[in-house]
Amino acid sequence: MVGEAGERRHLLDVDDLAPEDLERVLETARSFSEVMRRPIKKVPSLRGKTVVNLFYEPSTRTRLSFEVAAKRLSADVLNFTATTSSVEKGESLKDTALTLRAMGVDAVVIRHPVAGAPWLLRRWLDVTVLNAGDGMHAHPTQALLDLFTMRERLGDLEGKTIAYVGDILHSRVARSGFKACLAMGMKVLAVAPPTLLPPVVPEGVEVSYDLDEVIPRCDVLYMLRVQKERLLEGRFPSPQEYSRFYQLNMERLKAARPGVVVMHPGPMNRGMEISSEVADAPHAAVNAQVAAGVAVRMAVLFLLLGTGERGD
Repeated sequence: MVGEAGERRHLLDVDDLAPEDLERVLETARSFSEVMRRPIKKVPSLRGKTVVNLFYEPSTRTRLSFEVAAKRLSADVLNFTATTSSVEKGESLKDTALTLRAMGVDAVVIRHPVAGAPWLLRRWLDVTVLNAGDGMHAHPTQALLDLFTMRERLGDLEGKTIAYVGDILHSRVARSGFKACLAMGMKVLAVAPPTLLPPVVPEGVEVSYDLDEVIPRCDVLYMLRVQKERLLEGRFPSPQEYSRFYQLNMERLKAARPGVVVMHPGPMNRGMEISSEVADAPHAAVNAQVAAGVAVRMAVLFLLLGTGERGD
């Protein structure tokens, strides 16, 4: 995140963040979470800046939280959706990028189905680029808001154990989450059927096929969304079979440690990877993750584009 003097700064993956950057983001997010509890939830830190949300994939939580975050920092926000733009007429990502450059924007938040798209955008644009999810590759701000949520619930994360459960093979949330959690000194488990695991997991990540064995060891259970197209690919026999072995329900939760935190990146398939009872239980931090998303994205935008003064 931190560049040399005069360089543009970007957030493309968790790799961009040194340990001190991680701490700076989390501490800044905590201060902005306090701003969000005020009657007037706005500060002038990015007044005069223009942020573009460039989304080539459907999104609710990520796009809205980036929009709310930028507006609460007093930035001007432009929302670009591929389905209602010249992309429908065949315009390339590069031509869209050049159009944005001509408009003089300050930052682009991009979500794209192709892995690596944010890196291409960084080459074509002399503006700050933030990755809001690229293909199956990375989702750094999700990893940051997850760290923030866990730290608010658990305190110091070093030595704590987290299990990512489900479709890890196709999950950019898990890929960025592994890096972020390991950087914080956490023990990381990847729990899934063999067909939903990548051929190689990062060094330091333990693999398990048995959710019931893992649950008593964890401080955090992170349930990943099951993408229905994986059923068509034959990755598992049926939704019922998947739920039988990998759904987090109240019966399984009885074996968990007191105070265990249940997380999910959304949207949830209730009754598939997680039961409604668990999703609505006190253990669940799903709504806390949404709130953290605004504070963390405020922090990231502020640190990348701000002058160093919050202005409140």
